Amino acid sequence: MTRRPDETVAMRSRIRPDCSVDVRTLKFARCASSAGLYALLLTSAIAASGQLGFSRDVTPGLVAHYMGQFGPSAKKRLEGWKEFVRKIDGRTEPARTSSNEVELLHPVNRFFNGLPYFSDLAHWGVEDYWATPSEFLSSEGGDCEDYVIAKYYTLRELGIPNERLRLVYANTWRSAAGHMVLAYYPSPRADPLILDTFSGSIQLASSRPDLEPVFTFNDDDRTVAGKGAMGYEVNGSTVRQWRDLTEKLERELTYR
Repeated sequence: MTRRPDETVAMRSRIRPDCSVDVRTLKFARCASSAGLYALLLTSAIAASGQLGFSRDVTPGLVAHYMGQFGPSAKKRLEGWKEFVRKIDGRTEPARTSSNEVELLHPVNRFFNGLPYFSDLAHWGVEDYWATPSEFLSSEGGDCEDYVIAKYYTLRELGIPNERLRLVYANTWRSAAGHMVLAYYPSPRADPLILDTFSGSIQLASSRPDLEPVFTFNDDDRTVAGKGAMGYEVNGSTVRQWRDLTEKLERELTYR
């Protein structure tokens, strides 16, 4: 994720003193404001199916499509993803408990962290690009958003409820640009576990003082907090990139 230094400074300076972020839980502190919320309308297919971005939706047509773009090795990586999910998905009931959900976090984190990191400019030739999990694997690499998106949808496919997962945009001294991580909440008020591209270990948010949360979201959110929650306007590119991502996921379903 690319953000100019002057934008980051300006963004921080617009956070009002009476609005704060709970760093431990990586959640918004809700503040009243007449400015309201910046609406983010998700596509109807997300609400209807909730299965976009799953490995089981990788079809021969989609494999052929990405082989045409990224070469024959794309097939091996996509099939490896499907096999990985199949092997670790040992559930017999539709829903998991928080105790065995945590056991899934580590293999999923390791699986995707094994892919090489590239900036969007180096990998895609643009400053900001959010890849689908299939694109991320087929192209063999990406940046922080791509790791988080792939982990998020894979854990969703493995049965972790959407309300326990949040994509978190944060500032960190580890990166000159903004950073994204995935947060897992075993319960609504719990100290979440953080899955990060920068680390093979999964730590509690309270053990990550280097992260300064800015905003969070997932598929169920119909709004992204704007001035009413954080005292600054959400970067319009985030809204656009999420919308573009879901549209690409829908298009992937058309390759049969």
